[in-house]
Amino acid sequence: MPVPVVLVAGFLGAGKTTVVNHVLAHAGGRRIAAVVNDFGAINIDAELIIGAADGVVSLSNGCICCSLESDLLRTLAALLRRDPRPELIVIETSGVADPTDIVRNLMDPVIWREAPLESVLCVVDATTPIAMLDDALLRSQVRAADVVALSKVDFATAEQRTQVRDAVRALRPAAVLVDAPHGEVPLSLLFPPDIDHVPAPRESGPREPGRQRPAADRFETLSWSSERPLSLSRLQQAINRLAPKLARAKGLFDTIEQPGKLTVFQFAGGRATLAPGGTPPAGMPRTRIVFVAEIGVLSRAEIDSVMQGCIEAGTN
Repeated sequence: MPVPVVLVAGFLGAGKTTVVNHVLAHAGGRRIAAVVNDFGAINIDAELIIGAADGVVSLSNGCICCSLESDLLRTLAALLRRDPRPELIVIETSGVADPTDIVRNLMDPVIWREAPLESVLCVVDATTPIAMLDDALLRSQVRAADVVALSKVDFATAEQRTQVRDAVRALRPAAVLVDAPHGEVPLSLLFPPDIDHVPAPRESGPREPGRQRPAADRFETLSWSSERPLSLSRLQQAINRLAPKLARAKGLFDTIEQPGKLTVFQFAGGRATLAPGGTPPAGMPRTRIVFVAEIGVLSRAEIDSVMQGCIEAGTN
């Protein structure tokens, strides 16, 4: 199985490491590998450390943390050889790195098959002086992001928060913008939606997409499935209709244009990508998509109506 990658970018001192700490502390049973520039900056409780060898710190919750001492691609290759494999890789970039170069490397077809880039998160300090927002590197980091997390919001004035939010929206309108006090980024925006646990469609009556609604979260997930293939051209139109309301989406589906060949669909930061899919697990519907949106923004009826059109167009 491919291991998805989340890239964490941001300027020096923005709070990237605090976000990585939050992810490791809230793994929820997932095996996460964090690739960082400096072990010393990672605040790992001593009782969580169960071993350290070959530049890797192993944690009792199944996660690991490794230092980026060689080039990134070699580090990824080493992580993918581990047994058991991680389920997610989080890469923290240097504060002086332009993430577009790293994204370009991760888009290499060989890497993509084994470790596809899931999303790019940019951490922006909410107390950043307005003049700093014109820095070319900071602007490039924001423009590469699918999600922009404002750190240190509790230290920023209302005017500072407004100025930074306006600047981010002007630079990257399609990115999801969230407050992240103490590095608390909503994990539903970072972890890939779980398309392997989408319920099968009902045999009769209207479809009811599954819904997961964390009580204290800002986002919810809604799933949709079908045993019938989709029209790829109509699916593209459907995603364009839903895109303004989506934080992200992921799916695996069969198409009438290429029957029998599953396709993996990803949507984040206003960008949609398609890649060849594998064989679906036994007993799972051949077409299943998970949508992530702010609570209350998307309805079951709207998703069902839009997605049903993809099926009807392909089977008339």
